[in-house]
Amino acid sequence: MAAETYDVIVIGAGPGGYVAAIRAAQLGLKTCIVEREHMGGICLNWGCIPTKALLRSSEVFHLMERAKDFGLKADNIGYDLDAVVKRSRGVAKQLSSGIGHLMKKNKIAVVMGEATLPTKGKVSVKTEKGTQELAAKNIVLATGARARELPGLEADGDLVWTYKHALDPVRMPKKLLVIGSGAIGIEFASFYNTLGADTTVVEVMDRVLPVEDAEISAFAKKAFVKQGMKIMEKAMVKQLDRGKGKVTAHIEVGGKVEKQEFDTVISAVGIVGNVEGLGLDGLGVKVDRTHVVTDEYCRTGVDGLYAIGDIAGAPWLAHKASHEGVMVAELIAGKHAHAVKPESIAGCTYCQPQVASVGYTEAKAKELGYDIKVGRFPFIGNGKAIALGEAEGMVKTIFDAKTGELLGAHMVGAEVTEMIQGYVVGRQLETTEEDLMNTVFPHPTLSEMMHESVLDAFDRVIHM
Repeated sequence: MAAETYDVIVIGAGPGGYVAAIRAAQLGLKTCIVEREHMGGICLNWGCIPTKALLRSSEVFHLMERAKDFGLKADNIGYDLDAVVKRSRGVAKQLSSGIGHLMKKNKIAVVMGEATLPTKGKVSVKTEKGTQELAAKNIVLATGARARELPGLEADGDLVWTYKHALDPVRMPKKLLVIGSGAIGIEFASFYNTLGADTTVVEVMDRVLPVEDAEISAFAKKAFVKQGMKIMEKAMVKQLDRGKGKVTAHIEVGGKVEKQEFDTVISAVGIVGNVEGLGLDGLGVKVDRTHVVTDEYCRTGVDGLYAIGDIAGAPWLAHKASHEGVMVAELIAGKHAHAVKPESIAGCTYCQPQVASVGYTEAKAKELGYDIKVGRFPFIGNGKAIALGEAEGMVKTIFDAKTGELLGAHMVGAEVTEMIQGYVVGRQLETTEEDLMNTVFPHPTLSEMMHESVLDAFDRVIHM
């Protein structure tokens, strides 16, 4: 049977793959997408979206506990974990089924099954009905990544969880250990801690949220500790002894190993790319530490084969994957494509308080040899923050002292994941401090702090 031929075949229907397919179809290319599990990938089904739904529930619960601060009364506050999870799964399902609709609307062929690349330009898909052969001059790998499992710390779904188990928990943890304090680890720590779990976070680096600016990490840590979390930095979980309904963790800190008992462990120690079983070796695709090596345009070096999103390396963010998907589709269609610059991609963490950043940290800017000016503005100086009852947080901006270029922006506090986009647009437009200072920010808003932080960098701050 002859292979069905397309202009573009996309393997993986996560935020990289499905967006690449839509853009390719918009550009008039005959497009097919192959997905082995569920439309929307990890992001929509087991990642970004359902975690935000969970965190929203814990945020509302936290606000209910603070009712008195707002002159309100709320008695016998509680939660139903099953209902919280059910809402989260419902949100994920709604969006996931929406992707199927988008594929139909854009006339994209969908093949559900496991793909391999037997030779260049060919895709073989193992479906429920047998094997389906496809062919295309252009193939986009968007197979994503999965949780990294460390030897001895593997998940079992009962005592030791990955993010998937944590999203659909078998019980409410009483004493919880979270291994890793990147975005995934700290979001789950925040969720379960807010709902009353006695939470300990172990981080191998010298600070929590290690990719963030050191000042922001320190601020966030203080807030986490105030909320009752125990944070162990420069620490490593060496082994887990699993017993009946309990786990004894051997945690090495300061050269000594201490044992602590928990009823639940969440492992969030990074991710590995889904590169196995695709037949990449036979094609001569270069793979480095489970990630496909690409150039800035996501080309693999094999003619007509591209890799986007998590499989193509850091930053492991859905919005990076989507943008790469659009870029690759435009490249294939012969349009002028713009490479995605990692330092122009914002990172957002939806813990309590939220953390968001774009560009260089203060340390990185100095390391790159910039002469810098740094501005800061605290939430306590902002009228809207005080009115919201969210007076804990800060905005930090870093500028090139010579040119006024905005090198980086870092925030911690309420709604900063929404605010960061202002600085992202500013960087994209190559804005200078002058442009930002002359911009009129609406009052009363949290965004005014973005203005004040810029003013502070140039010794012109008003409200501090």
